[in-house]
Amino acid sequence: MFGRAKEKQASPVPGEVAQTAPAGSHPVKPTGKGRPTPSRAEAQAARRRPLVPADRKAARTAARAAVREERARMHHALLTGDEKHLPARDKGPQKRLARDIVDSRRNVGEYFLMIALVALVLSFIAPTLGSPEVLFASTVLIYSTLVVVVVDSIVVSRRVKREAAERFGTVERGLGGYAVSRALQVRRLRRPVVMVRRGAPPR
Repeated sequence: MFGRAKEKQASPVPGEVAQTAPAGSHPVKPTGKGRPTPSRAEAQAARRRPLVPADRKAARTAARAAVREERARMHHALLTGDEKHLPARDKGPQKRLARDIVDSRRNVGEYFLMIALVALVLSFIAPTLGSPEVLFASTVLIYSTLVVVVVDSIVVSRRVKREAAERFGTVERGLGGYAVSRALQVRRLRRPVVMVRRGAPPR
C-alpha cells in the first residue's frame, strides 16, 4: 500500500510539461542587446554634422576680414622684404638669390621703357622736322635696344640658374623667368623691394 502511494506521488500529471532544467545544466541567457540595432543610415545620420554655419552672414564677414588681413600682411612684406609673409611666388631661398643677383647689377631691361619713350617721341617729331634721318634713327634705336635687352636677359637667366645649382644643388622651375621679369622692372618699383646695393654680393 505504501509503495503504491509513493508511485502515485512521483508520477507526473498527464499533459503537464516539466519546468525544471536537468541537473548539471547551466541556465540559458537571453540573447540580444535588449534594443534594436540601428541601421547604417541611422548611424551615419547620427555622426553627421552641419557643414554650413548657422550664421552665414557672419561667416562671410569673417572670411572677408581674414582675406583683407592676409593681403595687408603680404603688401607690407613686399614693401619691407619680410620673407615670412611674402606671396608664394616670391618665397624661398632660390627666389631671394635671383632677386639679389638682379638687384646687384645694372640691367638693360630697366631702361627699356625710357629708351622706347624717346624713340616714340622722335618718330612723332620726325615728320614735323621733315627729316627721314630722325625717323630712321628712332627705329634703329628701338630695335637695337630690344636686341640688347634679349641678350642681357639670357645672361641674367643663365647666371641665376648656375649660381642656384652651385648653392642649392637644384634649380626651381621658372627661376630664370622670375629673374628676367624682375630685371625688366624699374629698380625703385620692384616688389619685393631691393635689399642689396649695386655691385654687392647676393645674400
